[in-house]
Amino acid sequence: MKAIDYAVSIQNRFRDRPRWKNNLTMLNEFILTGLTDRPEMLAPLFGLLLIIYMISVVGNLGMIILTKTDFKLQTPMYFFLRHLAITDLGYSTTVGPKMLVNFVVNENTISYYFCAIQLAIFILFINSEFFILSAMSYDRCVTICNPLLYTVIMSQKTCWVLVATPYLYSTFVSLLFTIKIFNLSFCGYNVISHFYCDGLPLLSLLCSNAHEIKLIILIVAAFDLISSLLMVLVSYLLILAAILRMNSAEGRNKAFSTCGSHLTVVVVFYGTLIFMYLQPKSSDSFDTDKLASVFYTLVIPMLNPLIYSLRNKDMKYALHRALGQLCNIFSQSSLYRMIHIHYIMCFKLFPVCLQRVEQAQKHR
Repeated sequence: MKAIDYAVSIQNRFRDRPRWKNNLTMLNEFILTGLTDRPEMLAPLFGLLLIIYMISVVGNLGMIILTKTDFKLQTPMYFFLRHLAITDLGYSTTVGPKMLVNFVVNENTISYYFCAIQLAIFILFINSEFFILSAMSYDRCVTICNPLLYTVIMSQKTCWVLVATPYLYSTFVSLLFTIKIFNLSFCGYNVISHFYCDGLPLLSLLCSNAHEIKLIILIVAAFDLISSLLMVLVSYLLILAAILRMNSAEGRNKAFSTCGSHLTVVVVFYGTLIFMYLQPKSSDSFDTDKLASVFYTLVIPMLNPLIYSLRNKDMKYALHRALGQLCNIFSQSSLYRMIHIHYIMCFKLFPVCLQRVEQAQKHR
């Protein structure tokens, strides 16, 4: 059954028995229309998105573990990279598993309270990523523009301030948006035209005056996007000016390679969001929004670890060291010894067994 037909049938079931409290319509659940209403596309999309999500989880968890445990990655750059991986893992896991479950089950529903929790956590992590990317650009700026004072400027205290401030601010914003939206009254219609609980589709379901919360969301979203992007642009303008003042080509190449991974991540992340906000509204805008949402909720968290691991020699060496340590631990384990002894015994006994088989055949 197509997702939209299912949504209409479920809606007709619930419309006749709403729960009322203080003259507000209290919904038990919302219905998510999902990515597509074409049944033949469900299996291919499920397989593709499952692979993307699994790569994202493995990559970001690996990034977090490596930057935490490897002694050569205990620098401000990798400190920020670890928190970038945490935010990527946070908002992709908030959306991904529920979306994948909805491909399998017949009922694409989400409970009222889980929808509020999903919205709050998603806003927390996606908003934090704006300013963590800005902090990373500031770190790269100090590295290239003031290399002699780098350890003084980017002290451990400064790094924690640059990370803790976005988390605290984003927590406030996520609670503000979620509480404001879910304190308003919803109409009987509870079908969300999306594959997760996003703010804008939820606003279209409100019956009460949503002018205030729409204005708050517009102001905060514009401030977050513009301020974080402005910090990135200013940092890279200073980096470009410092590079142009360098005399040696080797120094310029090293500076570009230092910023290459972060610049790639910034262009992909902000490019996707700017495309979403600036695209002209049309009849296909909802489908385009869904595709763009899939890109920045699942694809970007998968790409970030790949970009940093493939372009960063320190990360490659750290990964090799970690794999070497795992091999050493496994080689010293009792399980490995049992397998090794069993293999040697089989290797030594195989010729004997083969010889006995040949002798038995001769006697026959």
